[in-house]
Amino acid sequence: MKLLVLGATGHIGREVVDLGLARGHVITAYVRSPEKMTRRESNLIVTAGDALDVDRLSEALPGHDAVVSALGLRARLALRPSSFMAESMANTVSAMQRAGVQRLGAVSAAVLFPMRGAFYAFFRWLLRHHARDLNAMESVIQATDLVWTIARPPRLVNGTETTPRLVVDGLPSGARSVSYRSVAAFLLNCLERDEHRRQIVGIAK
Repeated sequence: MKLLVLGATGHIGREVVDLGLARGHVITAYVRSPEKMTRRESNLIVTAGDALDVDRLSEALPGHDAVVSALGLRARLALRPSSFMAESMANTVSAMQRAGVQRLGAVSAAVLFPMRGAFYAFFRWLLRHHARDLNAMESVIQATDLVWTIARPPRLVNGTETTPRLVVDGLPSGARSVSYRSVAAFLLNCLERDEHRRQIVGIAK
C-alpha cells in the first residue's frame, strides 16, 4: 500500500513509519519539519507541509491508498483549550475527498469513553479541553462518507508489543495503558485487512 502519515515525527507516527516500511509499504511522511525525519529509504517519501494547509495536503495525496492520522498535542498543550485536532481533521478529510482517497485510520483517546470510577473521572477532568477537541474531531470524521477507523488508546507508553486487546465502542477491562507501537500496528492491520470499517475501537495491552 501507499500510505500518507500525518504526525510522522511523533511517537505513534514514528512507529507507523517503522512498521509500515518493514511490511513493505510505501510511506509518505507529511511533516512540518522534514529535517526531523532522519531515515533515508527508497520506500520513504518525506513531504513538507502543514496539516492545516488543505491545498498543500490535497497536492500530496493523489495516488495514496490511505491516510494514517497520528497527530496529537504535547502534554502541556492538551491541558489548554484548543481546536487543532478538529481543524486539522477537517482539512484532512477535505483533502482526501478532493484527491479521491477513501480510507482513513485516526488516533483519538480513551478519555472519550464513558468509563466509571475515580481513575477515569480524574483524567476526564484533567483532559477536558483535549477531550472536547477530540470529540469534535471524531464528529468531523463520522460526518463523512470515508471508510474510517478510530483508535482510542488510554495512556501511551513505550513498548515493543504489537498485539493489543481490542473492544469495539469500549475499552478492554482493566485498561490503563498501551504502547505506541501497538497503536501503530493496530492501524496498519486495519488498513491492510480492511477491518473495523467505520468503527471506534478501544485498544489496550
